[in-house]
Amino acid sequence: MTILNVSILALFLASFNAYCGLKKRKLNKLKEQFFQQLFAEEKGSIETAKIFSIEELKKATNNFDEGKILGRGGYGIVYKGLLQDNTTVAIKKSKISDRSQIEQFINEVVILTQINHTNVVKLLGCCLETQVPLLVYEFIQGGTLDDHLHGQNQSLKLNWKTRLRIAAETAGALAYLHSATCPPIIHRDVKTTNILLDHNLKAKVSDFGASKIVPLDKTELSTMVQGTVGYLDPEYFHTSHLTEKSDVYSFGVVLAELLTGRKALCFELPEEDRNLAMYISSMNMNLLLHILDGAIIDEAKLEQLMEFGNIAKRCLE
Repeated sequence: MTILNVSILALFLASFNAYCGLKKRKLNKLKEQFFQQLFAEEKGSIETAKIFSIEELKKATNNFDEGKILGRGGYGIVYKGLLQDNTTVAIKKSKISDRSQIEQFINEVVILTQINHTNVVKLLGCCLETQVPLLVYEFIQGGTLDDHLHGQNQSLKLNWKTRLRIAAETAGALAYLHSATCPPIIHRDVKTTNILLDHNLKAKVSDFGASKIVPLDKTELSTMVQGTVGYLDPEYFHTSHLTEKSDVYSFGVVLAELLTGRKALCFELPEEDRNLAMYISSMNMNLLLHILDGAIIDEAKLEQLMEFGNIAKRCLE
């Protein structure tokens, strides 16, 4: 290759990189403008959310230091932060790549600012200054229900009395969403990783990005199927008709996990036993004692276990 050819190639690459950079900046600007527009449209219903500056959140997280990360996943990254008034918070930095994800972010803000329940995680506010939206929640320090049921740390194991209380608190939160809010709200992604536990192991339902508000004149919604495999209501999956029963089904899976200590899906088991919901649904309740979590088998009364199992089965019907 001649010097001239090399120069032309270098010029082409430089021009191409500049073009890509300009296109990316324009795209980011459009995303930011669209986000601001959507947020403005809903502003009347989210006046209770505090607007944080990016500088406040940078200080709170030591400039989003890696050591402050509480968790990460497909949704983005959650950081632990300390505000100027010494309030500890959780800050969710969402992964936003298209319009639907921005709408999901706005959806979570709108829904959480309408909810006031002791067993639902509280949204404190958000930051509008960044191209990637930031949500600020109360900090729940006990981890997730999934951590306690399926984690390696045996000290996190829950006793039977605590499991009963967590089940009751979660049921209370869902009943509130379905019956006490106006209009009703369907969570659409009830699972153990979305149930947080505070320092007293009190349950807090979280993550409302996929949730749907149900118009008062309707009992179901036709919507694109969304949820988590293993917790997803089969009827909703096959018909795309979302109802409160979809949350009830997912809650039934959570009850089954509390009872057995097994994950919703476990690929180490034989194929016919991998899906916990299907296994519990088809199981003869007389065999319940054979699949109980060993951590509770000596503590719980048989009548309680059988009734708990029957409730789980009814939720899964």
